[in-house]
Amino acid sequence: MPIKFAKPSDTTIPVDVVSSEQLRSYLDSADARTKNWLSANGFTAKLGQTVLIADNAGKLERAVTGWGDANSRSRDRFHIAPVAKKLPKGAYHLGFGLEELDPTNTALAWLLAGYSFDRYKSRPKTEARLKVPDGVDALRVEAIARGDFLTRDLINTPASDMGPEALEKAFQDIAKPHGAVVSCIRGADLLEQNFPMIHAVGRASDQEPRLLELLWGNEADPAVTLVGKGVCFDTGGLNIKPGASMGLMKKDMGGAATVLGLAEMIMSRKLKVRLRVLVPAVENSISAGAFRPQDVLTSRKGLTVEINNTDAEGRLVLADTLALADEQTPEMLICMATLTGAARVALGPDVPPFYTDNEILAADIASCAERADDPLWRLPFWKPYESMIEPDIADLDNAPKGGFAGSITAALFLRRFVENTANFVHLDIYGWAPKAKPARTLGGACQAARALFDVVESRFGV
Repeated sequence: MPIKFAKPSDTTIPVDVVSSEQLRSYLDSADARTKNWLSANGFTAKLGQTVLIADNAGKLERAVTGWGDANSRSRDRFHIAPVAKKLPKGAYHLGFGLEELDPTNTALAWLLAGYSFDRYKSRPKTEARLKVPDGVDALRVEAIARGDFLTRDLINTPASDMGPEALEKAFQDIAKPHGAVVSCIRGADLLEQNFPMIHAVGRASDQEPRLLELLWGNEADPAVTLVGKGVCFDTGGLNIKPGASMGLMKKDMGGAATVLGLAEMIMSRKLKVRLRVLVPAVENSISAGAFRPQDVLTSRKGLTVEINNTDAEGRLVLADTLALADEQTPEMLICMATLTGAARVALGPDVPPFYTDNEILAADIASCAERADDPLWRLPFWKPYESMIEPDIADLDNAPKGGFAGSITAALFLRRFVENTANFVHLDIYGWAPKAKPARTLGGACQAARALFDVVESRFGV
């Protein structure tokens, strides 16, 4: 389905959204045919219950969908999405009940309902297009949907077709329409240019490790840098994962996929920023050249890191990348990574934690996450846990013993590589929806990008 709304010239069919509280008044105002058909179909305004009503010629005249009651715990602002998937091909507009809905999130939900990952298997398309509700910026909503679809496509693609080389190609494909510039440092050049930990993590793979960079925008505008973890597949290295834990590791580049989706939103809307996207693209593989437990690596920043688990590799490649990003002291530095299982244990798959020392930035992120219906929860850079990441033999430990506070200690590790940038935030995302929800399919998930897009847009504007 094209990521587009109905044309202004299209003849549209009304979709009436009726809550339980409105049902009586809606029926009182309806014509006899509508009232009788709803009664015959047992319409009670239950959430998601949808009835199609034809005119005397047998053509679809309107759709009526239930919105449940105000106390429905299952209802969210994206619940219009299942309705869009039930409707036949055509153009629609929101009729009765529009006051119940947030117009922008409703319009976005309608577009997101059209997502399907069909690279390897054909799937039915959602062909019901929506007329843009009054007051909604259609181009903005379409840009957000494109970024969301891009992220999901990248995550859903298996590592056989989304290794470091393919991720580099994706960078180039995303950059070209916007006139962005892409560069890449590969293989031994990483050592020559002082990215030793990116090289160490990726050197065992038959696809060379690389650092990808995208630059876009006016150099005079405020610098916004996005860093995403691009581990295209994670075996766990020599501390190999069990099979059950390896099953979703194609999504370990979810941070990279999400910052690319966010970049698509920013560039499509031409926000007044100098955008820089940095992604260390590697596979954490096993071979004679793999890095080992108890190795000590020296990072770009000069800090030494004892390797106590080769499955804690994401923070290593991010550390070199964050050090590079921090050298230019951007106005805002955003790091996104599918980093720890501890974050999922604490908050589940749907609520990623974020970390920042900047109280104003934290408040902005929380506010934008609420407004965009893109849930986030702040966790602390808890200073008393700093000693947990400091081993005897080196400056830092990549895998502290004990298992406590795993997401926090990973965040503290990354913070050691950002000293100059005042507006730094790290997000420990999951990047995956374990079950389908309205506007969100099973599989790759674009988490936090809408909230962060709101933050960047509100601070720097169009």
